[in-house]
Amino acid sequence: MTRAAPPTAVAPGTLPDRDCPLCPRLVAFREDLRRSCGPDWHNAPVPPFGSTDARLLVVGLAPGLKGANRTGRPFTGDYAGDLLYPTLVRFGLARGTFDRRADDGLELVGCRITNAVRCLPPANKPTGGEIATCRAFLKAEIAALPALRVILALGRVAHETVLTTMGARLKDHPFRHGAEHMLPSGLVLADSYHCSRYNTNTGRLTEAMFHDVLRAVAARVGAETG
Repeated sequence: MTRAAPPTAVAPGTLPDRDCPLCPRLVAFREDLRRSCGPDWHNAPVPPFGSTDARLLVVGLAPGLKGANRTGRPFTGDYAGDLLYPTLVRFGLARGTFDRRADDGLELVGCRITNAVRCLPPANKPTGGEIATCRAFLKAEIAALPALRVILALGRVAHETVLTTMGARLKDHPFRHGAEHMLPSGLVLADSYHCSRYNTNTGRLTEAMFHDVLRAVAARVGAETG
């Protein structure tokens, strides 16, 4: 049986209701999954993971079907987390052992993880309207992190969503793996290809490439790598 993720500190306006009605297509998909997958799956908007004193916010695309949509914790239960979480541990941004379970005891250190879209989209492809609708939650979340220094966008959609959320112009901050952008707010936006199985299987993203990005990000936020 899949257990719910540990409680995460949230501020008002940062988290959709469990039965959030804002995106009809995602609501219908969620209801279908609740009927087919049973009560052990999360099947609801996925809350962020990590404390509100985070200096780093990692932003992904959306929950995976058998990952966060099942376990209730971002990047937990599918391949993307198998690369993300051990890398965070390696560079002092998490401690413990990642085990594809929300109750594995893993803790983030000065780090918080969320998604541009909080609900699972069909075929893992949210529409532009769904991304825009969920942007209000990301905006409120960023505002609720007083120690935030760096946002790490995993993939182009996350990158563009962060820029739009922060009122920055896309043309002035083009997405590129390994790039770092100084935003008007004073925050740094760092880019990486998404750590999906597709990107690693095709060689677009290697473990070494991902480590290079996280090494630079960890240095910016003052993580202790031991």
